[in-house]
Amino acid sequence: MVDSNLSFVRSEMLQEQTPPLAERGAVKWMRTNLFATPVDTALTIFALLLIAWFLPPMIRWLFIEAVWTGPDRSVCSTVAQGGIQPDGWSGACWAYVNANFNQFMYGRYPIEEHWRVNLVGIMFVLLLIPLLIPKVPYKVANAVTFFFIFPIVAFFLLVGGWFGLSYVETPLWGGLLVTLVISFVGICVSLPLGIVLALGRRSKMPVIKMFCVIFIETIRGIPLITVLFMASYMLPLFLPPGVTFDKLLRALIGVALFASAYMAEVVRGGLQAIPKGQYEGADSLGLGYWQKTRLIILPQALKLVIPSIVNTFIGLFKDTSLVTIISMFDLLGTVRQHFSDANWASPQTPMSGLIFAGFVFWIFCFGMSRYSIFMENRLDTGHKR
Repeated sequence: MVDSNLSFVRSEMLQEQTPPLAERGAVKWMRTNLFATPVDTALTIFALLLIAWFLPPMIRWLFIEAVWTGPDRSVCSTVAQGGIQPDGWSGACWAYVNANFNQFMYGRYPIEEHWRVNLVGIMFVLLLIPLLIPKVPYKVANAVTFFFIFPIVAFFLLVGGWFGLSYVETPLWGGLLVTLVISFVGICVSLPLGIVLALGRRSKMPVIKMFCVIFIETIRGIPLITVLFMASYMLPLFLPPGVTFDKLLRALIGVALFASAYMAEVVRGGLQAIPKGQYEGADSLGLGYWQKTRLIILPQALKLVIPSIVNTFIGLFKDTSLVTIISMFDLLGTVRQHFSDANWASPQTPMSGLIFAGFVFWIFCFGMSRYSIFMENRLDTGHKR
């Protein structure tokens, strides 16, 4: 019998070794994303040169040379301009933003009633955060409270005139308050109404389909400025004598209808992307039209168009600045309105105010964008078996 030499068989597993430096950490990320090809390397170097050129003067203007506090325009003007800064000085005038911060947030809403706006904002955040976290319980109750009960409570708090609260007419509203009110109502109304319009446009009933097509194509064929102008100035002409609507309500109706038309086309794109087999499978189960749509078709369609839906929401949030055309002042309109304030008229004031408004808009839009990416990745089940 021949003895077998089994010395080549390993008796224990090798210890796990650390990957090479070029295949892990920051070096790996840079090789993959910044220096993968010669073209990528050239573009990365060019971008770094641009950053090195723009970033130092930008930091100096925004922070180092900026004025943070002060009583009037003198702190943001040079001696030749009637101020206290040396000739040749240039920096951001954050003192202007600080002095007018309350008006940028609340408009001309009475100062002693700001607590009502703050309370509505706190309620909004406390109801929204659990709604955005996937695993928080009582989602249905939270959604009903947020979309149905909260708007009613917010209306009574902001407008007043009941329960001992003083009445605050909407022409006094302004700033970020108007931006959030219009965008919130527009977003909450446009999504369900857009879904209804998309389903109506795909309906086999000619009258419903024709109505939805005419509405969608008409609204999408005209600018939002025209819609706001008609809602504010033309709509009262079609009402009975003595019947009128609040100007803010007209703007809310115009923005909601405009956003709904665009949302309808987004949802319709998702519905058309659903394979025919999904419809046939639902029919084979004996599901009715509404059961099939609610349980099978619509969830898949909405998941497919999450980026487009959020893109519409972001566009709507930024388009609220167009309400200036009907003499309403959102955040950007309020900032621009204060450019003519003689107490703060200086060469640095407009740019500082616009940068502040742009930063606020960026915070909200970036937040919506990142959350949409999170939900898209969470609902992406294509890789699962």
